[in-house]
Amino acid sequence: MTATSPIFFALGVGLCVVALCILLFSTIGIGTTGIALSRRRPGIKDEPSLLTRVADSAVGFVDRKVGRNARFGSRESLEQAGIRLRQADFILLICCVGVTAGIVGFLLGGVAAALLFLALTPFGAMLFLKILTNRRRAKFEDQLADTLQILAGGLRAGHSLLLSVDAVAQEAESPTSEEFARLVNETRLGRDLKDSMLDAARRLKSEDFDWTGQAIEIHREVGGDLAEVLDHVGETIRERSEVKGQVQSLSAEGKLSAYILVALPVGMFLYLSASNPAYMGALYSNFLGWAMLGISVVLLALGSWWLSRVVKIKF
Repeated sequence: MTATSPIFFALGVGLCVVALCILLFSTIGIGTTGIALSRRRPGIKDEPSLLTRVADSAVGFVDRKVGRNARFGSRESLEQAGIRLRQADFILLICCVGVTAGIVGFLLGGVAAALLFLALTPFGAMLFLKILTNRRRAKFEDQLADTLQILAGGLRAGHSLLLSVDAVAQEAESPTSEEFARLVNETRLGRDLKDSMLDAARRLKSEDFDWTGQAIEIHREVGGDLAEVLDHVGETIRERSEVKGQVQSLSAEGKLSAYILVALPVGMFLYLSASNPAYMGALYSNFLGWAMLGISVVLLALGSWWLSRVVKIKF
């Protein structure tokens, strides 16, 4: 180790700490609503701190230059994932995480690792959003049968459909309460309930909720006992949920086998690269080695796609 190595190490640690502090303060400061200082202490001006002004300037810059044209972290994707952040705030947050990951990679493996960690940050953010979105949609599907039961109970008690929807927004758990609160707000602003429900079904990719909206619309045109209709729809949804659970349990073994088959060649390649670099270095020293790597990546991608189609059952 040279004499300058501790200096660079200390500098890297310091920059890493600064990035983490910016990340922490930006995360805490976003979306917080407190009582203004002018209301708590009349006569005292509420002057923002230097860090607040820098964060606001950065968010404004991202919003003007990047946020309007960027598809990454769009408002719709953040709403589907249940993240209450603006697009500019989310992009700035990912930039802070990327800088921190790059510094950590530089400390661990040099410039190559820093660039790799920095490039993987947005892909990790997209994967994180997708996981949150799928989890939120699955939770909404699980709560839908109980939601219809609450709606039917409110209708039997003599309430209107909108009051029953409002009761669901107040009594149900998240994310059902959030989506039904949005339905109530859009209806109060003049939008038709059918359009709001169909838009929510499209946003959540829920066929069962789409059926619910269609059943309510048919009842509005034909008439009848809507509570009984919702009971039948809820019973159908429960039966489909049971079948879906059975299909998932039967296909779990195939999914696990697919994960292992895809991860095994990648894991072996990384292990051999770390344990015996000279042995794996032959792949990077001639054209034949690069061709083998390219063919391996293509075959692995095709095999992964084929396995994903096999274990994914639609019904």
